[in-house]
Amino acid sequence: MSAQSPQRRARGRPRSAPEAQAPTVQALDRGIQLLSALARDGRATLTEVSDRVGMPPSSAHRLLATLQAHALVEFSETTQDWTIGVEAFRIGSAFVQRGNLIDLSRDVMRALVNDTGETANIAIPDDGEVVFMSQVDTQNPIRAFFRPGARVPMHSSGIGKALLAWMDPRAVEQILLRRGMAGWTEKTLTTPGALSADLEATRARGYAFDDEERHTGMRCIAAPIFNPFGEVVAGISISGPTARISDAAVERLGARVRAAAEAVTEMTGGLAPASD
Repeated sequence: MSAQSPQRRARGRPRSAPEAQAPTVQALDRGIQLLSALARDGRATLTEVSDRVGMPPSSAHRLLATLQAHALVEFSETTQDWTIGVEAFRIGSAFVQRGNLIDLSRDVMRALVNDTGETANIAIPDDGEVVFMSQVDTQNPIRAFFRPGARVPMHSSGIGKALLAWMDPRAVEQILLRRGMAGWTEKTLTTPGALSADLEATRARGYAFDDEERHTGMRCIAAPIFNPFGEVVAGISISGPTARISDAAVERLGARVRAAAEAVTEMTGGLAPASD
């Protein structure tokens, strides 16, 4: 029996795991190989999954333990099997949802253009910037244009501020430290204090307002879109000249944009976080 004991331990996890090494690109590559193998097989013992990717069981276990700490994989003490974890499902679902977001939002965007007379956009956050994904144009001669893939700073755009307002404050701080707060017009918010006050007002009314902060003479109203976990993942907006988006029209248009964002959130299975 004693000769077989090490083999039984190899099927699950070593009795005592070595101290985790500093992460490297090679380690990330091997971790992804393990995830892919488990995704294909459904479940596997340590010996099975390490054999499949061609690495020693001890190395595979260290990587699996790291993935387990982030809920990307799960381990069963009963069966000694490793399986894909709930966090991997959530990440994969986010990719699917992004595709659905663009497709399902088109009718909402068209209705928004018809109701407001302004160009509608959908954009997502990426690496501290806003990336425009889809646009429905107005027929008015003076209009905003953002080609798909266009990137703009978060602090000086309507959708950017709608995203920042519902992000973790620590994440917002890191974005501002890394990206800075460049001034594009006389109205751009260029200090953390000014932006913080604006984000607080954004959360209170449910929509963000870009008052000529990126382009002189142009305004933007945007609202957040949430995923099933109550996390802000995108924003929807209308953009147009100050002559049409007047001070008197902002509240009415803001309510309409907020309703559009709520509709997209619901259609994609999202859930707005509870109000403070």
